[in-house]
Amino acid sequence: MIPTITAFAMSPDEGQGHARDMRLRWAFEEVGQPYDVRLVSFAQMKQPAHLALQPFGQIPTYEEGDLALFESGAIILHLAQRRHGLLPGDPDARARAITWMFAALNTMEPPIVELEQAPYVVGDKPWLGELLPMLEDRVRIRLGELSRRLGDADWLDGEFSAGDLIMVTVLRRLDGTGLVGEYPNLAGYVARGEARPAYKRAFDAQLAVFAAASNA
Repeated sequence: MIPTITAFAMSPDEGQGHARDMRLRWAFEEVGQPYDVRLVSFAQMKQPAHLALQPFGQIPTYEEGDLALFESGAIILHLAQRRHGLLPGDPDARARAITWMFAALNTMEPPIVELEQAPYVVGDKPWLGELLPMLEDRVRIRLGELSRRLGDADWLDGEFSAGDLIMVTVLRRLDGTGLVGEYPNLAGYVARGEARPAYKRAFDAQLAVFAAASNA
């Protein structure tokens, strides 16, 4: 059975690959799992049918037979446990890869999203100019810690894993800020992720949705 995921009918990131369905698309491509996509509008995301799948009215969701999942990390973990290619076979290495999945989502992503969303939340308040440098410094702390841990390695723990997949998508949310570029090893790390053929296929698939919607 081919699973179905949901994605934005009109992505707010304008096809830059930041929406969280990108993580799922990349994971599917890495393990060679075909998938279908059901596009939903912002209005549809708040309707009962979608809320039954995702109680917080977000994307992506995952449906396969009677199984329905939400949260991108949980979906990728489910896929990685069922298909070869995203988690190591060695139990200890597998546990470490899963740890990095949680670190990407729970430690790295929150301050990055807070920085990203601040201009929209704060608007034209006069103290935005004071807030942004503080938020940037919080992100720099996390980037510095990650940079020291990565060192000169290609990936976080041996071979590429679901931990790297999620971490790269989290770091890509900083595109345009210049922050990742302050840490050359992290910039190289993101570039290696983006160079993977599975990433390129996933990015092109998500971009095609935005292009089609823009031309409609």
